[in-house]
Amino acid sequence: MAPALSMDSNSWDVISFAVDKGHGVKGLADLGLHTLPKQYIQPPEEQIINSTIVTDDSIPVIDLSNWNDPNVAEQICNAAEKWGFFQIVNHGIPIEVLENVKEATRRFFALPAEEKNKHSKDSSPSNNVRYGTSFTPKAEKALEWKDFLSLFYVSDDEAAALWPSACRNETLDFMKKSQFVIRKLLEALMKGLNVKEIDETKESLLMGSKRININYYPKCPEPELTQVLYSDYVKHFFRKAHDGKETVDFAKI
Repeated sequence: MAPALSMDSNSWDVISFAVDKGHGVKGLADLGLHTLPKQYIQPPEEQIINSTIVTDDSIPVIDLSNWNDPNVAEQICNAAEKWGFFQIVNHGIPIEVLENVKEATRRFFALPAEEKNKHSKDSSPSNNVRYGTSFTPKAEKALEWKDFLSLFYVSDDEAAALWPSACRNETLDFMKKSQFVIRKLLEALMKGLNVKEIDETKESLLMGSKRININYYPKCPEPELTQVLYSDYVKHFFRKAHDGKETVDFAKI
């Protein structure tokens, strides 16, 4: 049973509630807490301060509407080398596919805790499906303010058998429709390394494993004290979103 709304967020077993029982940070947010539980307060050196915020206009945003433009490949390689990540626009994945994933994400995380917890590290029948909150909650000095579902793709049959029905079809559809974009990005990166043609026997290795994570970032009572992701830019992005005290349901990167 969840603790009463009036209870001090530091006076009850947050780990048991959020991690062991599967309520996650969504469950904490639904309680209407006014202060952040101490388990989520980051050390001072990890907290977000204005002096470390990266400005939005410095983040690479790459328009993929014309793959034949040599500037596109150059931008991809430069962003990968200097930043390690970038945002893509006009990528060709239908907007309805993205909207369906967003809705499926909301639907999964709205499930009762006992349903979501069937896919936790301790309960999931496969390591390829894992629901959790934070990444290694029993080992971290401070927990991250997020819930996640990680889905590793092996085959359609395994996905049909093991992936949660609340989001299975939508995440599979997104994964398959994004393969074209991933391959084009790979081609651009390989050309940047002077590899003119991808060896078909090594293509699957270069493409990497097929995994999709859907994340849930509910509103946080004291966002400046906690952490969502480790990247400084991503921390800044979600800090701005939390400033408005709205639930963040889809990252832009």
